[in-house]
Amino acid sequence: MSSDLIGETAVNLVARLKRKEVSPLDLIAALERRIAAVDGAVNALPTLCLERARASAEALMRRPVEARGLLAGLPVPIKDLSNVAGVRSTQGSPIFADFIPAASDIVVETIEAQGGIVYAKSNTPEFGAGANTFNEVFGPTLNPHDTTRSAAGSSGGAAAALAAGMAWLAHGSDMGGSLRNPASFCGVVGLRPSVGRCASDSKAKLDQTLSVQGPMARNVEDLALFLDAMSGVHPRAPLSMARDETSFLDAARSGWKPRRVAYSADLGITPVDPEVAAITRAAAFRLADEGVIVEEAHPDLAEAHACFQVLRAQNFATSLGGLLASHRDLLKPEVVWNIEKGLALTVAETTKAEAQRVAMFQRTARFFETYDLLLAPATIAAAFPIGERYLAECAGHRFETYIDWLAIAYAITLVFSPSLSLPCGFTRLGLPVGLQIAAPPRGEGRILPAAKLLEGMLGLDTTRPVDPRLPKAA
Repeated sequence: MSSDLIGETAVNLVARLKRKEVSPLDLIAALERRIAAVDGAVNALPTLCLERARASAEALMRRPVEARGLLAGLPVPIKDLSNVAGVRSTQGSPIFADFIPAASDIVVETIEAQGGIVYAKSNTPEFGAGANTFNEVFGPTLNPHDTTRSAAGSSGGAAAALAAGMAWLAHGSDMGGSLRNPASFCGVVGLRPSVGRCASDSKAKLDQTLSVQGPMARNVEDLALFLDAMSGVHPRAPLSMARDETSFLDAARSGWKPRRVAYSADLGITPVDPEVAAITRAAAFRLADEGVIVEEAHPDLAEAHACFQVLRAQNFATSLGGLLASHRDLLKPEVVWNIEKGLALTVAETTKAEAQRVAMFQRTARFFETYDLLLAPATIAAAFPIGERYLAECAGHRFETYIDWLAIAYAITLVFSPSLSLPCGFTRLGLPVGLQIAAPPRGEGRILPAAKLLEGMLGLDTTRPVDPRLPKAA
């Protein structure tokens, strides 16, 4: 039964849990066997807390089924940037290599309140910096589709665990693509929700609007279910918002279709690998088969590079500036660079960046008066070799910094758009490619049914987990 359970969808398993056909303990046991079989090849879940999970499952099973929450006992891994009470929580940093928090973060409280059972922490780069999951505590996470390549990041452990069948749902977070990039590299679905959709801690900045918590899954319906479980107001999260009247799972199943969408291979701001551009363009234009008007267009996002560099650096200085003084020798060079850049910013630079963000948001809001959705590649290339710290070059263009290659994702962050990465095809080397689907703020109810429509049309069957493997021949 274990292997059959691993291949199930989260939606089906929750239904079976509610009918008591399987128990949370059955699912934990199935995961334990799968992790033992495959995680050695990818290093996605370096910290396990299976005894804690079993205790949580037993406590949940003492409740009536109707009181077990939306997830009803489904196990979920938590990204190692978020604290789980009593579980080693490192943030991928040697500074916190042995840290065991007494209390969980808000996002973990929310998931557990909805019947999610935490059984593991997923690997992440140090403090989530850089879209390649490696750190000095646990080492690199490898891509199950090709274990010589990156799983991206910073939710790389989450995406690799999903793809390799070590999770049915996975928690992550996203600032400049940290849910979307690994989803694209690993062939799963990842959503950056609207700001405030998933309540989170305000550890360094009360009005945090760059980074959000969000769901990952192997298909759109499973992701919608997890978004329902992660959503809602929390008294310690001042930007958090109430759940929508319609559940996101119902929205995904609604059959709604966009009338007009835009596709752009580069959003006017970045080079793109030609193969990725061709795969994503073909997927986007499949919507025309359903009567959707698909046009090549994008809003003016010209200031995205300069704006994001400043606001991201400010965020690093605010949240990690104290560690630079006390633990500089334990921070990776990219984190040091970002903190120092942030500490050196002038008021004039931050004022200009905020004005640029406002201008881009206003132009994008007007753009969405014409188009229901904006489609683009989720990443500008397929998974690169794991030995490279970041993508240094694409389509003959060499990037100046380690974050420039993420512009197609962070531009969408800057304009407050929720955005989903949907598997849409494979390169000639068998590497997954993700299509980014963005909407106006609070537009998840548009994204999910459109993504489900395309998912059905493309027929890639990403629900089936892959066994980690070495590269295909060209």
